[in-house]
Order: sequence, then structure tokens, then C-alpha cells
Amino acid sequence: MGQAAHTIAEYAHPEVLVSTDWVLENLDNPTLRFVEVDVDTTAYDAGHIPGAVGFNWQTQLQDQINRDVISKPDLEQLLGQAGISNDTAIVLYGDNSNWFAAYAFWILKLYGHEDIRLINGGRNKWLNEDDKPLTTDAPAITPTTYTAKEPNPALRAHISEVLKVIGERSHNLIDVRSPDEYTGKVIAPPGMTETAQRGGHIPGAKSVPWSKAVAEDGTFRPLPELKEVYFGGAAVDPARDTIAYCRIGERSSLTWFVLTYLLGFENVRNYDGSWTEWGNRVRSPIETGV
Repeated sequence: MGQAAHTIAEYAHPEVLVSTDWVLENLDNPTLRFVEVDVDTTAYDAGHIPGAVGFNWQTQLQDQINRDVISKPDLEQLLGQAGISNDTAIVLYGDNSNWFAAYAFWILKLYGHEDIRLINGGRNKWLNEDDKPLTTDAPAITPTTYTAKEPNPALRAHISEVLKVIGERSHNLIDVRSPDEYTGKVIAPPGMTETAQRGGHIPGAKSVPWSKAVAEDGTFRPLPELKEVYFGGAAVDPARDTIAYCRIGERSSLTWFVLTYLLGFENVRNYDGSWTEWGNRVRSPIETGV
């Protein structure tokens, strides 16, 4: 058994994570649908896993007018047009260590899809392995009818709930952005357009950058290392409910995935409004510095 397989087996819910070698063996599996979701929305067209469809996180997974997640009817249409039915196993991957693949995972769980998996290491790991094929061909799709569930409120935090939490000091509140974003030195990473009027962090939030959960090749760190990151250095209490946030909800989706499926936390919510909401809202309390 290779190190990657050994590491995956150690996690709390190893069934949601697959290796690139597993993907290679299952490219022709008719019960699966591979879906690529990238930060760079042109990456899919340059070459993707054979049979994969590409979702644009900006235009297809969000309601751009309401600054909200995709609606239930729109998700049903998107998945149906992608040939995905309720019993399809959706296998997600993307660039930037699966930022938006994890965001898509969170949205699909929000609407109750049962079988979702993430490719460990994402797009970059696939690209860096010589035996892994790429194609620019569009997949053959037979449209289906998909029926989503009502969104699960236990997976999502809204600003009113975060305001309540910081007053009570009752939750783990995790800021997964870079240290410079956390302290307020910068408001957003270079080149990112979604921004805020003010920099800093939510009072009481602990800084645990998303990047601490992944290795250089984009795969998730082994379980003992993840425990050290969250239980040791960050002193996150697994007995408490947890809320994670970033800037627009994608990096915090990755942390939500790590806490929920790799470490086995039971009550983790993603505050996807994140800093673009908090840092723009009048009278939102903000702390700066370490």
C-alpha cells in the first residue's frame, strides 16, 4: 500500500477522498461523473480528465445578483444537464489545492447529494503525473432529471449567527486566510477582485491558514500532522461547534472539508459571506494585528 492510500485510510471519513491512481482505474466507470471546478475558469478548456465536465464557480455555482449560493432550481438544472442523477457519484477536483472543488463539495452537500468525493491533490497532481491522460474533448452527456433537497442549515453560517457567536464566545471561529489578511496588513490576496473596505479579522477568530492542511503537491497532510495543526498549534476544541471563514467562502470550504471529513468534527459550518461581507458591513466589529 502506497503512502497516499495509507494516509487516506487513516482519516475519519476516507470514503470521500480518492487518489489519482484510483481515478485512472475508474475513468470508464459509468456510475461516476468527474467534475472540474477551478479558480482559473479557463483551465478546464486547456485540458481536463477524460469524461469530466467543467463547472464555472463564478457563473454556475453562485447567484451573482444576490451574492448567494446557487438556487435549488438552478442546481437541479446544472446537474441534470451534466448527466448527473441523484445516485451518481460525483468526483470533484480543481486547481489551487482544490479550493473551488471543495466549495462545490460543500454546495452539493448543502443540497443533500449523497455520494461526493474529492481527488486528493486536485488538478495539479494529475498534471504532474506522466501516466495521467488529459483531453480537450467535451464529454458525451445524456441529460437527466435531478431533484435536490432543501438546503441544510447545519452546514452554513450567516452573519447574524456569527455576531451571536462572538458575543457568546461559544464556538471555534477559524480564519483560514493568510496571516497578512488576518492581521489587516492586506485586505485580499494580490489580483483578487472581491474585496472589502476594511482589513482585519472577526474578534475571537483564530488564524489557521488553509495552506497548513496541504502538502507541497496539494494532497492533504497525514492525520497526525493535521491533528498537530488544529489541536496543537491552533488549540481548536473538537468538542465545540465550529465556524470557518475566509474572503468569499472557497478557502473556508476546504477547511470545512478537512475538519468534517478528515478530522471527524461533527458540527462545522462554513460562513461563506466571509470577509467580503464582514469587512464591508457597517459596524461589524473588527480586530487587527496578531
